[in-house]
Amino acid sequence: MSIRPIEYRDGAIRMIDQRLLPTQEVWIRYRDYQSVAEAIRSMVVRGAPAIGVAAAFGVAFGARDIAAAGFGEFYAELEKVCATLAATRPTAVNLFWALDRMRTRARQLAGSPLDDIRTELLNEALAVAAEDEASNRAMGRHGAVLIPDGARILTHCNAGALATGGYGTALGVIRAAVESGKSVSVLADETRPFLQGARLTAWELHKDGIPVTLICDNMAGALMRQGEIDGVIVGADRIAANGDVANKIGTYSVAVLAREHGLPFYVAAPLSTIDRNIADGDQIPIEERDAIEVTHCGATRLAPEGIRVRNPAFDVTPARLVTAIITERGVVRGDYVAGLAQLFREHR
Repeated sequence: MSIRPIEYRDGAIRMIDQRLLPTQEVWIRYRDYQSVAEAIRSMVVRGAPAIGVAAAFGVAFGARDIAAAGFGEFYAELEKVCATLAATRPTAVNLFWALDRMRTRARQLAGSPLDDIRTELLNEALAVAAEDEASNRAMGRHGAVLIPDGARILTHCNAGALATGGYGTALGVIRAAVESGKSVSVLADETRPFLQGARLTAWELHKDGIPVTLICDNMAGALMRQGEIDGVIVGADRIAANGDVANKIGTYSVAVLAREHGLPFYVAAPLSTIDRNIADGDQIPIEERDAIEVTHCGATRLAPEGIRVRNPAFDVTPARLVTAIITERGVVRGDYVAGLAQLFREHR
């Protein structure tokens, strides 16, 4: 594993500024929840699991700085902290999962001294980070058996160490396959408009010595037709109860191409990414981001002034196009409603 994008040290977290990769490796320290919220909103940190980890630390920092006379006042202020963090990115369900977990822990400690609650909330954030990396490694072990020796795997966006607490979801499966002795190479599409594939996936795989080839987003179909891709694996930002998958915009197109060419299309995500409160993908909120991400590359304008722009950050891939969903608890195929529900029953 090349990197952990979030590190806790001496009352603060360090996060690598993913907006500057691959040309600069800049780490920024965050000590308060407002700056953590802005880091999530501006995509200093991105990827659903990593957003959840960052949000948990944001809550812990907010709790540390709350001046209150009793638990009622403390918890009311903690809700304001959570509301600020919740407003940053609407699609990634790990964000809301982490906030709910921190709220629940605070309520469990009602009646304890406030300093003890603050300490325990920091411990909970540290546990969220550690558990995320552990779940990614378990996910990798489950998914590695699906990757044939010699496979050439297409991935979209970045679902690697940079998008998680460490190791990665989709790239964690690839890492685990390589660690098991298999020869695996990756085709990373650039992933317009934020270029997570070109900037981040290519960077971390190259850093780890895993063979990676960068392609433009519109090359996937031609390469599939030519027999140069053996399968697809992606991460997810939210999975509905029926197995519909919200992931970075363009994922749906890749899934359709994979189905047309008879290739497996795998999704790797932790249980915290599965939203059992949403029946299907039509109910998943889709974030619309600033037009400048489409009209510009860095400071360079690519499109005419005044042009109308659409910039949805995610799309939804129907469950019928998904070959399997890989989680830390195992692999689910076919009837996702029953299969995903069973994973949660086993997780109790």
